Amino acid sequence: MTDLIDKVDSFVLELFKAKLPNTYIFHNYNHTQRVVKSSKELIENSQLNVKEEQVVLLAAWLHDTGYTVKFEGHEEESEKIARQFLKENNVDPETIEAVSQCILATKFDRTPTTALEKIIKDADCSHLAKEYFQETSEFLRQELQLLNIHNFSAEEWLNENINLFTEKHRYYTDYASKTWKPLKDTNLSDLLEKKNKTVQKLKKEETKAKLKAEYKNNNPERSLQSLYRITLRNHMKLSDIADTKANILLSVNAIIISLALANMIPKLNATTNEHLLYPTLILILFSVASIILSIMSTRPNVTSGEFTKEQVENREINLLFFGNFHKMPFEQFKWGIKEISQDKDYVYESLMLDLHSLGKVLHRKYLLLRLTYTVFMIGIIVSVLAFVVAFYYLK
Repeated sequence: MTDLIDKVDSFVLELFKAKLPNTYIFHNYNHTQRVVKSSKELIENSQLNVKEEQVVLLAAWLHDTGYTVKFEGHEEESEKIARQFLKENNVDPETIEAVSQCILATKFDRTPTTALEKIIKDADCSHLAKEYFQETSEFLRQELQLLNIHNFSAEEWLNENINLFTEKHRYYTDYASKTWKPLKDTNLSDLLEKKNKTVQKLKKEETKAKLKAEYKNNNPERSLQSLYRITLRNHMKLSDIADTKANILLSVNAIIISLALANMIPKLNATTNEHLLYPTLILILFSVASIILSIMSTRPNVTSGEFTKEQVENREINLLFFGNFHKMPFEQFKWGIKEISQDKDYVYESLMLDLHSLGKVLHRKYLLLRLTYTVFMIGIIVSVLAFVVAFYYLK
């Protein structure tokens, strides 16, 4: 018996090394060793003769060899491999048949009928009652994912395990029922506790999300803050756009004046170019006017940078604008900000004043900018007409 068990051990190890894919991180040689060890434990606590012990151990070693062929229906493949191996080693037909039946009894949906089938069935699921259950269970989940059979989430796998413990699995031998079931129940308690924590965590997150959503929907101050924030940002963008447009006009007119001074004016001394004097002066004058207006539209106003306590107390000053405090000592500025912060209405009034001030600045900028573009447009038109008249009537 010992020689045959040693042979089957070596056979299974070499078979798994040669043909079992690396994706089988649960159903591998380590799992087979665990089943063999559990089978020996059950044999020691059962009334079996030597031949029956051999049948159980052979079945334990060979029961998962079919995974080297396929996943679904591996029990039938394992049974075929076992028959071939046992025949090659001159095992009697009765033993071969008993081993085959034990291997087929490991099918999950099959109920064992004989004592030997019950032992191998319980040994195959002994990990459910072990301290390393969580580790082996995770290996099985990862194996199913690697084989593209099923991609369970952590929560789904937890529910699957609880369903397995409570609905689908039971131990059949007396020893497993008395010794392993209490340990299995302990693992089940851990699973239920973990699920309870997960459920509580999800409830807390849902409650938090719900309260946050209600706060957003029912808090008028949040809407008001968003209104000020978006409006102030839009006004700042409009101010940047105005400055960009003014810079464009400055650059264009500076180029026009540079070209005129470099190329046209030196040639006006010639008698043949006297007719171009007035058109050139018109072009330069309008360009200069456009530059002056562009500078005026971007020219900042200088404020006093000071305030008094009376102005803060009477709400006559906007401390959100740097021009009203840049000359003040920090302590006085700090006091003013604290005064504003203590009164919510004062905060909103300061924001209103800041928004109103920006609006007035934008009005001035865009008014001057519109005037600048108008002057520039008229200057171009008049200059072109002047050049046309000079070429055709004054030459």
